Amino acid sequence: MAFNKVFVMLPVMLAARKLDGEDPNIVYWLRLAYGILQTCCVLVVAYTYFQATAASDKAKGIVYVPPPAQPFADPNAKKKYTEVKYGAHLVSTARSLLGSTLFGICMTVGLHLYKGMVVGLAIQTIMGPLNLLENPLVKALILGNGLRQEDKIFDEKSANELTSADEIVDESGNPVARQAGESRAVGGFEELLLDTWDTGNKADIGKLMASITKENCNYRTKESGWTPLMIVSGLNAKGVSSAIRQLKELGGNPAILDAEGWNALHWAAFHGSVDAARELVKDSALMSVKDKEGKVPLDMARSERNDEVAKFLDVYTESDSENKNSGGLRKRK
Repeated sequence: MAFNKVFVMLPVMLAARKLDGEDPNIVYWLRLAYGILQTCCVLVVAYTYFQATAASDKAKGIVYVPPPAQPFADPNAKKKYTEVKYGAHLVSTARSLLGSTLFGICMTVGLHLYKGMVVGLAIQTIMGPLNLLENPLVKALILGNGLRQEDKIFDEKSANELTSADEIVDESGNPVARQAGESRAVGGFEELLLDTWDTGNKADIGKLMASITKENCNYRTKESGWTPLMIVSGLNAKGVSSAIRQLKELGGNPAILDAEGWNALHWAAFHGSVDAARELVKDSALMSVKDKEGKVPLDMARSERNDEVAKFLDVYTESDSENKNSGGLRKRK
């Protein structure tokens, strides 16, 4: 439709330039045509707005809407989808259409009355209605079957239709976590967790935290039972302290144990993250938990020679356990 519109607009522009703007009869008929067509457009837009508002009360669920097509976009880039509530998106799109239509009319009429512009009036007389018909809501109501969600009038996808080639972002363009219950066969949240861990101390914790919600803050990886709190606690990356506080505020539980019996404080002790330890010892019960080898977090800090963490934890414990070798560096299996 957009491609064909170019072949309509170019002849309209050429014809408009040939109009005699000094001829009162031409100006009269042009004003009359513009007024009639724009009145019809306003009525259609108002009808669309009221229908969208009514439909939004019945619309349920979350959908993923692609951005408008860009002429110079990278064809190999991941396609970004914005996560929105379907009902709210209906109202937002209708409100935007109403605002842009009224603004366009005011602008065109103002330029005509104060600057005597005739070309713009002629062009908008033809192009205004054509542009209106490209709006997905108008097409659905005028040319389609109404605002039925199953018709996917915004080219949107449901959670189950997303693939690994799709990136989910919020309205500001920041990555967000996919909805709970979404298929993880395409990677999703678990891959983000494991990729963050593989990156190590250079990991971008902010990217991970942008994907954390109340629903997934205690998510456990399938193989080893790692949680977001464990992974963040094992990193010596910038922002660890604030990330742990944010996770706990969302409901993250540092007492959860992984497949080896480690809680989040074990992770901090083993990997030498004193920032994480400072946040986690606020829950004193974590310090007395023994893993499958019988080690408390202080034992791990000592055995790994993480002296700063060991010294910090020693203030909070009376354990005199002997150092034990933990068997080398922890690796992702």
